Formats: sequence, C-alpha cells, structure tokens
Amino acid sequence: MPIPLAVGDATEVRAYLIGAAAAGHSLTYSELLERLGYSFSRPKMRALCVTLGVVDRDGATRDEPELAVLVVRQSDGLPGQGWWVAGGARDHGYEGPWEGPAAAAFIARLQQVAFDYWATHSP
Repeated sequence: MPIPLAVGDATEVRAYLIGAAAAGHSLTYSELLERLGYSFSRPKMRALCVTLGVVDRDGATRDEPELAVLVVRQSDGLPGQGWWVAGGARDHGYEGPWEGPAAAAFIARLQQVAFDYWATHSP
C-alpha cells in the first residue's frame, strides 16, 4: 500500500491551527482542508492527517501542546479514528471509548490545554 502524501505545508497547517487555538475553537477536517484550498474527500482527509502528525511531532520538540486534537469531525466534534489509533489517547493515558460523553470530556480537556497555551504565546 502506498504511503499517503501530506496535504498542505506543515508550517501553513500549524499556522491555521495556532490561530484556531488562540481563538479558542476547533476546526473540522472540511474547514481546514478548505483553508488549504482543497475540497473534502476521505483521501485528502487521510493525507491531512499525515501533515497533522508532522505538526505535532515538531511542536513536541518545542514543548508545545498538540494541535491535531483541534481537528475534528463535523458530526460529533471529536477527532477521527486516525488520531485515536496513532496514539493520541494512549499518549495521555486515556483508555476509554472514542465516542460519547467520556471521549468528548477527554478531548475538551486536551483542546483547552492548547487554547490556554496559544492564548498567551506567539508562534
């Protein structure tokens, strides 16, 4: 199976996510893809996830909170399966469900960390 190509430049994606974090809100996959000049498709969404991984690995080297957790499904406001499978939850010690109230509370806590951080820091 071929490795999916990243969608968007990691620097550009990071800038959009920092802007969203500083404003205190998440972005849907569709919204972020649109800002990058793409229409939503599952292959584009999966490719975007590659870029999100790059953004978070780079941010971790600067002790910044993760930003990929801000990119969510329109249907329920939670990150997609790729985030959960890639270790997003495990990295924070969460072993609960990927959907529902417990997942929403967990994601809200992680997002708040990013909101608080970027409200007081500049890139």
